[in-house]
Amino acid sequence: MAKEIDFPPVWLAGFAALGGAIGRLLPVVTPVNDALGAVLIVVALILMVVAAAQMILARTSVIPRRDPDALVQGGIFRFSRNPIYLADAILLAGLLFAWDALVALPLVAIFVVVIQRRFILDEEARLSRRFGDAYLDYMARVRRWL
Repeated sequence: MAKEIDFPPVWLAGFAALGGAIGRLLPVVTPVNDALGAVLIVVALILMVVAAAQMILARTSVIPRRDPDALVQGGIFRFSRNPIYLADAILLAGLLFAWDALVALPLVAIFVVVIQRRFILDEEARLSRRFGDAYLDYMARVRRWL
């Protein structure tokens, strides 16, 4: 895939489009879909903004495959080493609920695997090279996703 479009938001959009199409073909309507979808979407967006703000305040890049300038360990990063990717997965789940695409919920797990393989493993290697023992200690304290 061309590097210009190989970014997590593009993958998220692709998975969301596929899930939306599945939801249109095989909708599963329940009384809680809209409300649960809305809650998940709001939680995801808040998590994204908070994590991105923390990275910006630490003067490090939020763009994948860029070398980090700081190891952010506080705030939301105390609970997840990858809160923006976690927010992406929550957002995808929220969209699938809102679109009555419950049959497509397994796409969330597949999305997590894709993101982990295409982005997270490389980012972890970069952080480990750049911050050494400090990053290894952080990895031992904080889980990758939640």
